Amino acid sequence: MSAGMCHRFGRGREGGQASLLSLGVLFALVAGTLVLFAFGSALGARGKHQRGADLAAVSAARVMRDLYPRLFESPLPANGLPNPRHLPLPVYLARARAAAVRGGRRNGVAVQASDVRFPEPSFAPTRVAVAVRGEQRVRAGVGQRGRGTPIAVRARAVAELSPDLGPTLRMPAFGSGGGYDGPLAYRMGKPMRPDVALAFDRMAAAARREAGLFLLITSGFRSDAEQARLFAANPDPKWVAPPGTSLHRYGTELDLGPPAAYAWLETNGRRFGFIRRYEWEPWHYGYTRNAGSRSVGFGGRGGDGRGAIPSFVPPRYAAVISRASQRWNVGAALLAAQIYAESNFNPFARSPAGAQGIAQFMPGTARSYGLSNPFDPAAAIDAQAHLMHDLLRQFASVPLALAAYNAGPAPVQACGCVPPYPETQAYVAKILGLLGGAGDLTSPTFEVRLVE
Repeated sequence: MSAGMCHRFGRGREGGQASLLSLGVLFALVAGTLVLFAFGSALGARGKHQRGADLAAVSAARVMRDLYPRLFESPLPANGLPNPRHLPLPVYLARARAAAVRGGRRNGVAVQASDVRFPEPSFAPTRVAVAVRGEQRVRAGVGQRGRGTPIAVRARAVAELSPDLGPTLRMPAFGSGGGYDGPLAYRMGKPMRPDVALAFDRMAAAARREAGLFLLITSGFRSDAEQARLFAANPDPKWVAPPGTSLHRYGTELDLGPPAAYAWLETNGRRFGFIRRYEWEPWHYGYTRNAGSRSVGFGGRGGDGRGAIPSFVPPRYAAVISRASQRWNVGAALLAAQIYAESNFNPFARSPAGAQGIAQFMPGTARSYGLSNPFDPAAAIDAQAHLMHDLLRQFASVPLALAAYNAGPAPVQACGCVPPYPETQAYVAKILGLLGGAGDLTSPTFEVRLVE
């Protein structure tokens, strides 16, 4: 073989090796593309199932929100006839499950009724969990024949109802966007809780009668958004509280005038339930007789506490609740709803956390309120009313006082809100629902949100 022939042969062998290498690279690229295609298909299937689970959970929670107040309607009203508004718990749960199944089907996923659960053991669940189980067959390539490789797809979503404190910049008939979520009354164009307005009327009449003074109101209820604007204009916390910390957010505070009335207010304000909050603000007075659902503008039943005993209260506890209500000036319906939520009127109830008795007192709190035996229903209910009296005085809001009873005052004080604890939010929602069913709350509203 000549040298020239050897040269040509060598070049051909190198070209063949290069061709094989190119084919190998091409094969790797194709294989990688097919793997990415399969991965993308699987990821798309997972996203579709998760979206379907989310929408199924929201669908169920929306039905729960609409039906929730009917759980607390009395089965037998005063006339003894069946109440068509009452909704038994099994029906409530069945309708929520059906809504989840429909919501999944509308969004292309199969939801089984058995996979719709209510993780919160309660007589009035506010959470719903939806699990979606499916199978996606993924082919390795677009043109590949056959059914492909089965891939299991799992998705889960949880939605809940929580008290809707609806932030807004309006000043409507109901307070919102602050620490008070109830009816508002207006005096001189300024909003406040209805009981504060009535107390101001009495104080203003006395000021005119006794001293010839005409009291003026320069500020009342303020939302957190309004407080934020004031603080931005004058960021001195001595004179303008930072948003979320002003007592004006509770609807109990009034800035009063004229300056000529300051001395009279200092001397006489307490007669009408008003105290001067800060020594450096002679115009700022807060109303402190705020203990009870009736006193924060809810309900219209008898003010003596006896007429406000809801129908779900066992007869043996009606007189005990009425006495505690009158002693501590806390609404009887509020006390009854709490007991129902805490123990379902079981005087020997115990919780895994160590709470005891009909009002579920922790040992330390029981001692601080002089409750030596939390399993004594009469003593426990009296201590419960005493504690709620103090919490309502501190927070000037039924939802916040309930949250503090459940979670302790510290987290409520820290955020000026119902803390974002699922147990606490569900607890407040239950009792607001019970108060609505008892006619002691106008129309509790809840928002639906995904939490998982």
